[in-house]
Amino acid sequence: MTYTEKQNKQRITLGESGNTLVMLIAICGVMFVGLAFMKAIWFFRFPKELAPSLFTKNVLGWFSMPADVHSLLNRPWTVITQMFVHDNIWKVFTNMLWLWCFGYIMQDLTGNKKIVPVFVYGALGGALAFLLAYNFLPSLKAYTATATTLGASAGVMAVAVATTLVSPGYRIFPLLKGGIPLWILTVLYMTADFATVSISDAGTLITHFAGALSGFLFIFFLRMGYDGGAWMNNLFDWINNLFNPDKPAKGKSTQEDLFYKSTSAPFKKTPNVTQERIDNILDKINYQGYQSLSDEEKDLLKRAGKEEL
Repeated sequence: MTYTEKQNKQRITLGESGNTLVMLIAICGVMFVGLAFMKAIWFFRFPKELAPSLFTKNVLGWFSMPADVHSLLNRPWTVITQMFVHDNIWKVFTNMLWLWCFGYIMQDLTGNKKIVPVFVYGALGGALAFLLAYNFLPSLKAYTATATTLGASAGVMAVAVATTLVSPGYRIFPLLKGGIPLWILTVLYMTADFATVSISDAGTLITHFAGALSGFLFIFFLRMGYDGGAWMNNLFDWINNLFNPDKPAKGKSTQEDLFYKSTSAPFKKTPNVTQERIDNILDKINYQGYQSLSDEEKDLLKRAGKEEL
């Protein structure tokens, strides 16, 4: 399969190579398992009373995003890592379950190139709101030095809202009296999500609301003609194909890559075998000899022999 065919092929099945939904879930799963393994090591190395705090400070702190601006400047990569990290098995399970539910529907509706941008924008929007809230809201400013954020909740919220806005009437479980509208599932998800967050945890609530707003804005601008995920997808394609020998050279068109370099003809002309045509070839042999026949006439004569004309 050529490079362009691979790029144009829609890949939305579970085991298909390049499925971005499975990639997101796999990254979060691997990060959780890796950190859980390191946490177990910390419990073996240190007393049970000290192990949790030491693990949070020396390991988890390198992946979760701090609210303090000075700490963030020392660990800028946490803006990205925080969206894939979880420290609670129930939280990672529920986040991945909802991500699968809404992400699968988004793939069905929009293809394979919208999930990652929506998820990333939602997570970044949540991180920005978290940072602003803890540095400017008086009720939260006192906790800025110790507050951190992590988890995929804001990104999942963005995917849920964006998917619902694309097609709120999309129906799941169609065998149940015509199915359940997607917007009902979204209301159920948002209710369950906000119900599990303590009302005193204003920072987390703000993060989730910002994720939902990011998903809304992504679809809003997409309908206005601006695809906020285009640059991200182009960047991923460039990185993935940086050393790909099948990638067409710069400036080459799709037609040239698919058709103009073909080693075989697009079709083969096969003339019909008729008695009149055979008689003309035999007359030519009588007058000019067999060597005067063209390759097409020789082939036609052989086919006539096989068909016994």
